[in-house]
Amino acid sequence: MPGAACCACPGWQRLGQVECQPRRGPARAGSKVVARRSASSGRSRFASQVCALSVGAKISTLAPFRIRNYRFQWPADLATSWAFEMETLILGWYVLVQTGSVLMLTLFGSLQYIGTLVAPMFGVLGDRIGHRLTLCCMRAVYTTLASTLMVFSFAGVLSPVHVFIVAALMGVVRPSDQVMRYALIGASMPADRLTVALGVARTTMDSARVVGAIAGAGLVASLGMGPAYAVIATLYATSLVLTLQVKPGAGNAAAAESATPWRDVKAGVAYVWARGHLLAAMLLACLVNMTAFPLLTQLMPYVAREIYRTDQTGLGYLVASFAAGALAGSLLMTRIGARIRPARAMLIYCAAWYLGIVVFARMPTYATACAMLVVIGCVQSLGMLSMSTMILRSTGAEFRGRVMGLRMLAIYSLPIGLLVAGQLIPRIGYPNTATLYCVIGLALTAAIGLRWREHIWRVDVPANAR
Repeated sequence: MPGAACCACPGWQRLGQVECQPRRGPARAGSKVVARRSASSGRSRFASQVCALSVGAKISTLAPFRIRNYRFQWPADLATSWAFEMETLILGWYVLVQTGSVLMLTLFGSLQYIGTLVAPMFGVLGDRIGHRLTLCCMRAVYTTLASTLMVFSFAGVLSPVHVFIVAALMGVVRPSDQVMRYALIGASMPADRLTVALGVARTTMDSARVVGAIAGAGLVASLGMGPAYAVIATLYATSLVLTLQVKPGAGNAAAAESATPWRDVKAGVAYVWARGHLLAAMLLACLVNMTAFPLLTQLMPYVAREIYRTDQTGLGYLVASFAAGALAGSLLMTRIGARIRPARAMLIYCAAWYLGIVVFARMPTYATACAMLVVIGCVQSLGMLSMSTMILRSTGAEFRGRVMGLRMLAIYSLPIGLLVAGQLIPRIGYPNTATLYCVIGLALTAAIGLRWREHIWRVDVPANAR
């Protein structure tokens, strides 16, 4: 409880669940009491403070689970994320093997993001009818599409054409899943637990990249496509059932009666445009999706097969290495999130992300590439979580769904980056393409930081509030 004595640190008081600080007593500057403190007493007090901070951090990591909705949403998001990663790896490898074309692989990856154009409309829908109901409808679509591919596979009629059609249909809905997740967390989570809640929520995606990559590759290799897709369909169905248990929130009835959805989207755009830190975050999100994510997601099957000459299992370990680093970054954020400056951290970690990719692209061996992917995964997780924290903290509740929808609209630059890379790699190779992308990314990241430095770099601005 705020103001309650911290049992681990006599003379200190606990503030919320995060930190301890000295009691505000009648101490006077230069008083004899202060002067009589011995060096050993100071060291003892410091040790007690460190102990209290450690205890507080452990408690705060689990604090979001005291909210009922979060206890159902977290495992639902986990099941969805695991299914996403298994599906992406399995179908990406299938397309590459069946077509033998890196261009077809990039086209498949691009189809999964065509729905970014309508992501703001999903945000408007969530603001109007409730984020929980919107999310349930989306996960029902995932279950139906996965079940369709499962049936085709068991029937022996599955072809790349079917995969491309399902990928396109899934791509309309899937990019907005993260919009609804974060908006639902923001609507139910107290402000003092938001950073921790986002860090823990991010572990659903990061752990999925570890488990989903290895499990997806292993299931197909040992059981075949049909049984693997039966597992994916079951995960989607489980996620739907758990999401239905989340207590629904009220939609914005006033907005639904007074404005059209298009006017709601325009209001969200105007809201972002008028706030420099939000506009800078949107542009940076667009940049990293165009020049960083393509090199480490949809192109990974090409890297595994053509650069390191490994098989589907080797691909699983490459993806799992990146995900393990991202998971470590998410867990680290639950510890340091209350002490960082979100906007500054966003810029610094994104720059480090680009530098890591340059090194990864020229790693001579498979083992060193896996090790470098762990580092890259950690810094990209810290960068993206810092961005999400800044956006959710500084956005009003009535605009949260729309602003997060606009944030996901930035993903539309990912298929553009993928398609351009698909043209460059056969001509100049993967290492040179990655270096070119990262040089452009670093230059534009610096430009964003300079242009909006008054909004995202100064310590005293809202974007850097702790």
